[in-house]
Amino acid sequence: MKYFYILSVVLMISCKPLKKDFTAQYIIDKSIINSGANKVSNAEITFKFRNKKYSAKRNNGRFILTRDFDSIKDVLSNSGFQRFVNKKEIKVTDLMASKYTNSVNSVHYFSALPYGLNDKAVQEKRLPSSTIKGKDYYKIEVTFSENGGGEDFEDVFIYWIGKEDFLVDYLAYSYHTNGGGKRFRALKEQITKNGIRFANYDNYKPINKSISLINIDEAFEAEQLQKISEIILEDIKVDILD
Repeated sequence: MKYFYILSVVLMISCKPLKKDFTAQYIIDKSIINSGANKVSNAEITFKFRNKKYSAKRNNGRFILTRDFDSIKDVLSNSGFQRFVNKKEIKVTDLMASKYTNSVNSVHYFSALPYGLNDKAVQEKRLPSSTIKGKDYYKIEVTFSENGGGEDFEDVFIYWIGKEDFLVDYLAYSYHTNGGGKRFRALKEQITKNGIRFANYDNYKPINKSISLINIDEAFEAEQLQKISEIILEDIKVDILD
């Protein structure tokens, strides 16, 4: 009888479905679907960020990303970068065009996350899972290949994607421009427009520069990060294109 009971327990355990050990690519793809970011590739999105107006029109691989402020309009498209002042195009040096391109692209990149995390230049790696404020997360590191990764291809990103909802609640990155540094963003609020989830964040930096990027979530839990700003998208509008 005792043997039968033990055998029954063993059979019950062996028949229980094992939790799949998801790959980094699967987690990213699932996050894109669950957040509605798969719709970004055929949509027109407008928003305000820090008193500047932004618009992004993406359609079947074609894109036009803009930034408007004062009398200036910056346009980034498949054809390259253009700057207009009072609706007239002006010439800018290659150096400044590169600077403006990075600035415009950066805001649009972060606004649409996790859209873009499955681009060809992305190199994803799954790190050991972690828990932040009692919630379990997949932890994904993203780097970029030099070919197609842009001028900042050496930057490293980490995304914390919820194990239950597959949504990005936290992200961190290291950068090399302007002396370099690290940033950590914690979800402040989320807004859904036409089925696409947008996120606003509190923006932090390490109090101690020796804190590694890979352990920055632990530093956040230990209150070793300093809040320096908020990342707030306002007046978000979304039109899904056919």
